[in-house]
Amino acid sequence: MENPKKTVLHGWHVDQGANMALFGNYDMPLWYKTGAKAEHLAVIGAAGIFDTSHMAAVAVRGQGARALLQLCLSKDLKTCLGKEKNSLVDGRCVYGIFLAEDGSVIDDAILYQLGPESFMVVVNAGMGGIIATHLKKYGDSQNVDVQDLTDKVGKMDIQGPLAAIILQKVLGNSESVFDRLPYFSFKGGFGPFAADSAVTLVDGTSVLVSRTGYTGEFGFELFVEIDRLLPLWTLLLDAGMDKGMLACGLAARDSLRAGAVLPLSHQDIGAWPFLHNPWQFALSWNNAMTSFTKDFIGGPALLQSHFQKYTLPFAGFDPRKINAGEGSFVTRESGEHLGTILTCTTDMAIGRVDGAIVSVAGNKDFQAKGLCCGFVLLEQPCAPGEKVVLTDGKRKIVVEIRVDVRPNRTARRPMDKMLGC
Repeated sequence: MENPKKTVLHGWHVDQGANMALFGNYDMPLWYKTGAKAEHLAVIGAAGIFDTSHMAAVAVRGQGARALLQLCLSKDLKTCLGKEKNSLVDGRCVYGIFLAEDGSVIDDAILYQLGPESFMVVVNAGMGGIIATHLKKYGDSQNVDVQDLTDKVGKMDIQGPLAAIILQKVLGNSESVFDRLPYFSFKGGFGPFAADSAVTLVDGTSVLVSRTGYTGEFGFELFVEIDRLLPLWTLLLDAGMDKGMLACGLAARDSLRAGAVLPLSHQDIGAWPFLHNPWQFALSWNNAMTSFTKDFIGGPALLQSHFQKYTLPFAGFDPRKINAGEGSFVTRESGEHLGTILTCTTDMAIGRVDGAIVSVAGNKDFQAKGLCCGFVLLEQPCAPGEKVVLTDGKRKIVVEIRVDVRPNRTARRPMDKMLGC
């Protein structure tokens, strides 16, 4: 691409000597001089910050906003919160999938309810316009307004066990922000996403603080006006300097999310039916998993689908990996062809002891060598514990089909425990 897009933090990344690469049509940092391994381990043991302003936000407002999102998002907004299956309310957010009518994935998203008729939808880089167009296709313009705010929202993440301790240094009202802020909730607002409850930084900047992330570890996603992102970034860097916090690139983000069994849209989920994968919780299945609790775009196609491919997580026995792509595939140990590799990276915070996966988190004396992990798309189901072979035609590595990969993840831990770290 001749003119890749740049985030507002691009100059900072370049000045810090980041290794840059194209991702979602944006020139983004893969890692800094510290290296991807150190950045990955910083998030496990301390904290890391990520530039995520390449992601897009879509505003959905009006009397018909909730009904439109109920139709288009895979999750049932009436039964999406907690074990009690409560309805989505102000200050809560939910993960879901936007499907095409044939049941294939357009994109995954997090939906934030700012008010009964005001929502923010956060989608992947380059998808703001596509999702806005999709919503407009099914919405009534007279009672719902859909606005693509690509490149108009400042977003960054702080992830890791010390995230709250560092973040509280820059919040003007941290005690009230952190009070009753469970996983997948948020407080505050900014600019186009103003909220009743104000949250500000010490410099007066309005911010939306979301208890979410893409690493499997405790942390937050932070949203501000686009021109306030660089001041927030530098403010947090200063606050975390004595805590071992590092700026992290996309390489660490990828290895962290893979170890946490989180999908990358358009790679691990994509142009095939959203079935037989680890993320069926994103659909509105009934208790018997026989039908859905609501009608939504793509739902009928899923119920009628004869799709027989299986997306499964795996973990290896050492750090070696086989890159996904043409020429790479999966076989049984006998050599029988099974499918393709979707993601293969290395989680540097884990290793094996007597065959079991162990994390450096909570095991200070454990020296992890790292294990490859990711996802495969297979033509036959394989049970957890089964071994398959990843190969690029020249090298072969044996990996184990898993339900989960990195243990001792912190994303869901109570706030009071994390503030006591």
